[in-house]
Amino acid sequence: MTQPPPGWGGATGAHDGAGGSDVPVCPRHPDRVSYIRCQRCRRPACPECQRSAAVGVQCVDCIREQARSGPRPVTVLGGRAGSDKPHLTMGIIALCVLVWIGELVSPRVFQEVAFAPALGTIEPWRLLTSAFAHSPHQPMHIIFNMLALWIVGGYLERMLGWARYLAIYVVTALAGTVTWLLFQPVDSFVPVVGASGAVFGLFAAVIVLNRHLGRDSSGMIATIGINAVIGFVVPNVAWEAHLGGLVAGGLVAAAMALARTQRNPAIAWGAIVGVLVLVLGLFVAKYAMSPAGIVVPVG
Repeated sequence: MTQPPPGWGGATGAHDGAGGSDVPVCPRHPDRVSYIRCQRCRRPACPECQRSAAVGVQCVDCIREQARSGPRPVTVLGGRAGSDKPHLTMGIIALCVLVWIGELVSPRVFQEVAFAPALGTIEPWRLLTSAFAHSPHQPMHIIFNMLALWIVGGYLERMLGWARYLAIYVVTALAGTVTWLLFQPVDSFVPVVGASGAVFGLFAAVIVLNRHLGRDSSGMIATIGINAVIGFVVPNVAWEAHLGGLVAGGLVAAAMALARTQRNPAIAWGAIVGVLVLVLGLFVAKYAMSPAGIVVPVG
């Protein structure tokens, strides 16, 4: 027989009703008797509060404390490691599909989210919302984009972590739309939609980062080449957006590779902010320098 450790009674003990001694109870569930103790804090833990450990079990409180005080798991590029499943990529795909279904149900959805140069100064948020919409009359538009996003985005999300992945997606999406804008008259109402700018940005990021990590990207380069040719051959494809996303994605990815080499995450985030400022600066300059000036639609 062994002596009970300190703290046996009180909140962690209950009277047995026979000989006046205490029986161990779970601190989180005082109505439950437990003779199994946490290997770390030695308090009783009921089955609901037990977690398997290297030796024996630990209570949920100790598991949480170790998670807070232990080293933070990171990805190969130094971002915060998340789930093995690309939840953010799946969320973006789901959002694009929902918007596309909305476009099929009502033409107003397309009208509210698509970007047109003449609307840029009064509704600038369309620069981003247009990247989550696709042509309601061309199903292959969304199918090809979402397939590419699933293949490339999932891979990149695991490599970068959700925060850096989201940042590069947003920046390249904006870069694609703004680059397309640079080639259009500011008084045009011709709309543009699609995630192609962001997808091409992710293409470039994968190539740059794979090269940095010594991984093969030959299949990705071939995919980019095919999509680039399609952009010039198929009518109504905004190849300018592809180009803008590709350049922005390559620049940000190069900075992320440098940040890993220098062990300085600030380099990556500084590049993300820098490219974003450049893109928004080009957006403002397009309207400021246009002979037509700023257009405000009426009616």
